Amino acid sequence: MNPESPSAAPGAENSQKPDQREEPVDVRAIDWNRAWQAQLARRGLRKRDARYWDGRAPSFAKAVSETDFSDRFLAILKPQPSWTVLDMGCGSGALAIPLAKRVRSVTAVDFSGEMLAVLRDQCAAESLANVATIQGSWEQDWGQLGIGACDVAIACRSLVVEDLRAALLKLDAAARKGVYIVTVVGDGPHDRRLFEAVGRPLVPSPDYIYTYNLLYQMGICANVAFIEEIRNRSYDSPEQAAASLRWMFEDLTGPEEAKLGAFLKKQLVFRDGSWRLCYDKEIRWAVIWWEKG
Repeated sequence: MNPESPSAAPGAENSQKPDQREEPVDVRAIDWNRAWQAQLARRGLRKRDARYWDGRAPSFAKAVSETDFSDRFLAILKPQPSWTVLDMGCGSGALAIPLAKRVRSVTAVDFSGEMLAVLRDQCAAESLANVATIQGSWEQDWGQLGIGACDVAIACRSLVVEDLRAALLKLDAAARKGVYIVTVVGDGPHDRRLFEAVGRPLVPSPDYIYTYNLLYQMGICANVAFIEEIRNRSYDSPEQAAASLRWMFEDLTGPEEAKLGAFLKKQLVFRDGSWRLCYDKEIRWAVIWWEKG
C-alpha cells in the first residue's frame, strides 16, 4: 500500500462497483404530456367548470387590477399596432383590455360567460370597439367556434387542461407570428402557509418545466422569462378574505374551516381602509414564447 494514500474504510472496496452506475436519463425519452397528466392526477382536484369561474368573475377582476403583472407581460410581448391577437382563456380581460389599446384587434375567448360579460362592460366603459368575445373552451372545435388565424396567440395563466400537447398544437396552429404562454413556477398563487394552517399538504400543479420540456420534445425551441409578482390583496372584511382565499381548497371540513378562520384572525390587519394579510405572497410566473416561420 502506498503510505501517502489515505486508508480505505473496511469494505469500502465493495461499496461501489463501476458496472452498477445508473444509466443517464434522456429527457427526450420522457413523455411530458403523460407526466403532466400524472401530476394533475396526483393533485386529485376536480376540474373547475364554467359555473365556478362565473362566481369568481367580479372578485377576479378586482384581484388582477391590483398588480402590475399586465404591464410587465406587455413589456415582454412588445405588441405591434398591426397585430391581430387571440387571448385564449382571457378571463375578465386583464390582458385583452390593455392589448386592445395597442393592437389592431383582439379575439378574447373564455368558457365563463360572466368573465366575458365583465370584459364587455370594461370595453364599453373605455370605448373599445376592437375586442370580439367568444364563449368556448380548449377542448371544443375552434373552427366551429369561429376562432380563426391570428398574428399572435396568447394563453395567460389559462393552460389548465388535461391534454397539454393538444392545447399547444391548437395555439401554434392559430398563430402566424408567435405564441406566448404564461404559467406557474413552483407553488404559483397557492399560499403554502394557508395549507399548513388547515393541516393539508400542498401538492403543486405541474409547472412551467413540463410545458417547456414538452415543447422541446415537439421540436419547438422556446424562450423563457420570469415575472416576479408581490401580491397582497385588499378585502372589505375578514369574511370576504376567507371567502376569496377558499378557492385554494376543495370541500373544506368544519374543523378545517375553523382552522382557516383562526389563522386569518391572527394574520389579517386593517390598514388604509381595507383588510390585508400581514405578509406578502411572492409569486413567480414563467413567460414561454416562440416565433413562427
